[in-house]
Amino acid sequence: MVENLLQSLGLSAFSLQGFGPLLLQGTWMTLKLSVLSLAVSVVLGLLGASAKLSSLKLLRIPAQLYTTLIRGVPDLVLMLLIFYSLQTWLTSLTDAMEWEYIEIDPFSAGVITLGFIYGAYFTETFRGAILSVPRGQVEAATAYGLKRGQRFRYVVFPQMMRFALPGIGNNWMVMLKATALVSIIGLADLVKAAQDAGKSTYQLFYFLVIAALIYLAITSASNYVLRRLERRYAAGSREAVR
Repeated sequence: MVENLLQSLGLSAFSLQGFGPLLLQGTWMTLKLSVLSLAVSVVLGLLGASAKLSSLKLLRIPAQLYTTLIRGVPDLVLMLLIFYSLQTWLTSLTDAMEWEYIEIDPFSAGVITLGFIYGAYFTETFRGAILSVPRGQVEAATAYGLKRGQRFRYVVFPQMMRFALPGIGNNWMVMLKATALVSIIGLADLVKAAQDAGKSTYQLFYFLVIAALIYLAITSASNYVLRRLERRYAAGSREAVR
């Protein structure tokens, strides 16, 4: 993958100086981290949006605090706070229950941290998308006798996704780039691999450029997938007719 990318840019595989496998492992780690973090973020986003749209203050107020706090604090600060607080809470729990010491591995910590942070952004994305669905559509589905789960699956969700996809795509791109922050907690992602290769060969700038090109390739592929999804969920809409 790395060698093919470099060859397409006019660079030889030899220019990796034996660090191709390391960069490939870092790329795979970044992709795994991004996809799993996306899954966590989507789940939290749907739950958070439902809570913010709820008529119950017991659900609405915590969801509001969650999105306000997360969006108001830098990602790097949140990552350090969540990573170290998770380990502290887990250590306190194991001490209280007299269990063996459990250490959270950097990968799990990275997934949980990124998922929790970007869950707040997905909450606002889904909330806005749900509000964009015409209320008459839901009322018509209710009149036809559809249950709540059926209304969401067949009426709300398809239309919500049409409005949410631009925001989802933007959040995904930002989160993909934010995975570079996990290197500070010891995870061997693409940035960490590029740094190690650059320091070993005294060509840090060169390998960071290669990492940037790999990120660009991933985001370009993501844009293609997102455009296909937008066309799919726009089927039947005025834009699809155009």
